Amino acid sequence: MRYLFLTLMTIFLLTGFSAPEPNEEVTVIVELEEKPETFIEEVERRWPRLEVVASYDTIFNGAAIRGTAAELEKVARMDAVKNQYPVHKYEALQEEGMSFSTELIRKKFQHPQTGKGVKVGIIDTGMDYNHPDLKQNFKGGYDTVDFDDDPMETKEEGATSHGTHVAGIIGADGEMKGMAPDSELYAYRALGPGGVGSSVQVIAAIEEAVEDGMDVINLSLGNDVNGPDWPTTHAVNKAIELGTVVVVAAGNSGPGGWTVGSPATSSEAITVGASALAQEAPFLKVAGERERIRIQTMAGSVPWDLTKKYPVRYVGKGDREWVNLQGKIALFERGGAPFSEKALMAYQKGAVAVLIYNNEEGAFQGGLDGVELPIPVASLSKEAGAWVKEKVVLQNQWVETVKVTLGDQVAPFSSRGPVTTNWEIKPDILAPGVNIHSTIPGGYESLQGTSMAAPHIAGIAALMKEAHPEWTPSEIKQALTSTADLVSNSKGPFPPTEQGAGFVNINEAIEPELLVEQSSLSFGKLEEKLFRKSLPLTVRNLTDKPMEITIEEPDRKKGESWTVPMTTEIPPEQTKDLKVELHVSSAFLEDGVHEGYLKVKAEENVFTVPYVYVKEESDYEIVSGFELNPMWQNDREASYRFHLAEPIDTLRVDLYRAGTLLSAGTLLELEDLDAGLIEGELDISEKNLEGSYLAIVSVETEDKESLYPFPIYIEGK
Repeated sequence: MRYLFLTLMTIFLLTGFSAPEPNEEVTVIVELEEKPETFIEEVERRWPRLEVVASYDTIFNGAAIRGTAAELEKVARMDAVKNQYPVHKYEALQEEGMSFSTELIRKKFQHPQTGKGVKVGIIDTGMDYNHPDLKQNFKGGYDTVDFDDDPMETKEEGATSHGTHVAGIIGADGEMKGMAPDSELYAYRALGPGGVGSSVQVIAAIEEAVEDGMDVINLSLGNDVNGPDWPTTHAVNKAIELGTVVVVAAGNSGPGGWTVGSPATSSEAITVGASALAQEAPFLKVAGERERIRIQTMAGSVPWDLTKKYPVRYVGKGDREWVNLQGKIALFERGGAPFSEKALMAYQKGAVAVLIYNNEEGAFQGGLDGVELPIPVASLSKEAGAWVKEKVVLQNQWVETVKVTLGDQVAPFSSRGPVTTNWEIKPDILAPGVNIHSTIPGGYESLQGTSMAAPHIAGIAALMKEAHPEWTPSEIKQALTSTADLVSNSKGPFPPTEQGAGFVNINEAIEPELLVEQSSLSFGKLEEKLFRKSLPLTVRNLTDKPMEITIEEPDRKKGESWTVPMTTEIPPEQTKDLKVELHVSSAFLEDGVHEGYLKVKAEENVFTVPYVYVKEESDYEIVSGFELNPMWQNDREASYRFHLAEPIDTLRVDLYRAGTLLSAGTLLELEDLDAGLIEGELDISEKNLEGSYLAIVSVETEDKESLYPFPIYIEGK
């Protein structure tokens, strides 16, 4: 008995839990050599006072058993027991540690709207319309994957939950209350097993939603084509033209610039980036080092609440010979196996926590695919992972977790603008997108991404539509962007291409006093050394009193000057057309993106309008979205499509077989192409193409030559 008690105490201390008293009841998970059925029968027969809480035979073989240390002593000595682990006290995470972001926002909401009578279409992976929080608001929809009237989430192989999570944020009405809990929800399943779909399915879903009379459409999906004229972007623009408010997630390819993709590149859509609300965030600290490393808990993980110092063991990608990780933090490199598989292996070897660092530049977000573990799992950037290896692993140091209070932030994963070709600012606005708790099939889960931020805005748009049914999609967007609050840190506001107009202000958006028609000002790409351009700035007074408007020019920098209107009075419920002019001497400016905010002062209120212009070259990709699709009704032809961010002199596409990288020849050669969407057909009758390839697209301009790789798959007949 003394042996087991000391063993349990050691495990609890090493894993950061308080040790149990000898007669205190605890729950342990025992790992078994084989399936648990026979073991459980033996335990229940020999020790009826022990409680078998659960059994496991999918992610590993084992059982959770509750009893005192004295009672569990005999179980630990059974031959079938391979290992044992404590059960963390936050098993009931949904009850104790998690709140719904929608409730936090609605607590500040001062208006009576609930979205009643407003139809919201959710183009996504479908919806579990039997969920108790969603079933009363679900009104219908369509499935453009299976082409039927049943938009249920994929339940079998490649099961999904994304669309149900999005739906809960918009219109749940049960244990969870969405942003618009009385709205009418319609699901359009355009993404099938694994959450994958084509632009054809997405466009078909947009068309179905518009024909069904949706007031608002939410698109928490996208691609990596940073351009304004991809087919899905055109479809979104058409839906807006026909009177539907369309909200689109910006994407999760941040923190680099030029990462927003279609259809979030639509000029008319409301493109939403993700923010993290003010919170305590975990950082890793090492004795003697001033630098602290921020970690990002993965979706589906328990919180990172370690309270002691621990050693870190580097285990590569998880494909090397496994070692004992008892009482250690396991450090993985991304790749080679799913995150959940890495975490489970580490847990089975006794790790107290898991860190997975990126295998390419920057940070990343990840999830555990429904695998529930009692230890925290978090991600690191590639740079942070290298720091941990150098400062901790190689120097045999122990790390300590410290909590740092952060203000509102732009989420690192949130895609940034601007958009190539038209050089516009995206996203337009921010909403909560980090650790968002919402509905999934069978329950609730926390996820993060701009996919979670967009439905907050879609729900708010439904409230606005209820309050102002006569408002057009443009007016709803203007109200959101005109009233948003800039998100700042110690260095000042985050740039416009990261946050757009700022974080949504739900109360002011419902009843704004002033509308600025232009959500942002794009002066384009400077082509001359002496550049001069004026843009309209239309301001609308929605109050019943005269409003005095003053526009304050941005802080001056060398080579840049502004001409703004003098103080202007706008009569009640009237509109004033103003003009802002930018003068640039490009010789004094560095290449790249130049951006900031104009201040519009209306008596005591200050409104901000983002602006941007681009000088010469920047770090955007010239070619994006290359596709090749055989047209099997004609054995000789295939269609191709890609986007160009700027005009080019020559373009060549060479094919290499995936795996061997043996050349399959030159596919395409073109000259003198303008920026925008490039489409065409070509003869492939003599190439015998089928299977996986790597397409290398090389382009030449006056100044440089660039190469861009695109994996493609060519189906057989």
